[in-house]
Amino acid sequence: MLEGNRVSRISVRGFAVASATAVTTVGAVVGVASGSTQQPSNDFEATAGDATLLADIPAGQQAQVQTASLTQQADAQAIAADAAAKKSAEESARKQAAEDAIAKQKAAEKAEQEAKERKEAEEAASRSAARDASDFATQSSYTIAEIQAMARQMVASDQWTCFSNIVDHESDWNYKAVNPSSGAYGLFQALPGSKMSSAGADWQTNPATQIKWGLNYMNERYGSPCGAWSFWQANRWY
Repeated sequence: MLEGNRVSRISVRGFAVASATAVTTVGAVVGVASGSTQQPSNDFEATAGDATLLADIPAGQQAQVQTASLTQQADAQAIAADAAAKKSAEESARKQAAEDAIAKQKAAEKAEQEAKERKEAEEAASRSAARDASDFATQSSYTIAEIQAMARQMVASDQWTCFSNIVDHESDWNYKAVNPSSGAYGLFQALPGSKMSSAGADWQTNPATQIKWGLNYMNERYGSPCGAWSFWQANRWY
């Protein structure tokens, strides 16, 4: 600057400014208006006590110091902005993940409820379509195929395998089977056999009556033929 003009006093802290003779720690720019004769306040002096004055730096390096100061400020602002953006992105990601989890849970619950309703509807339709023992004409005798055909029409399709497994093990589909030691009788080896009279007086000779009784017994005692079959497998009786 020209001699006689008051030099603007600018202190800079925080940067390493290299010169031919020394490295000075400089940084944030603090300015005092040109032409002012007011002495710096004590606070200012305390703050700037360890600062290097821009006027004390060789003129050839002053532009470098000012550029470095502005660069530092820009870098600090960029870092702060990046940190804020990262925090915002993380919060948004957590919020989205929570919303997605809730949506998936609701979808799973809805699918489970719909599956349950479909199953109940199918079971109800199967039960309503099932025939009763009285729907079948009485015969003097029955083959295993005829007995199984009647049973298929009386038992829900999803329970058929369990029902059939029990009859296979208890009587091998012989509606007149008698256990010589206990006296258990019929397809289901009811003990005593007379308890099947609750389904019909012809329980001794009509397999349809026995099927009706056996199905009612499984439903009432175990909830279903499959419930009865599970118990049978664990205990070898039901």
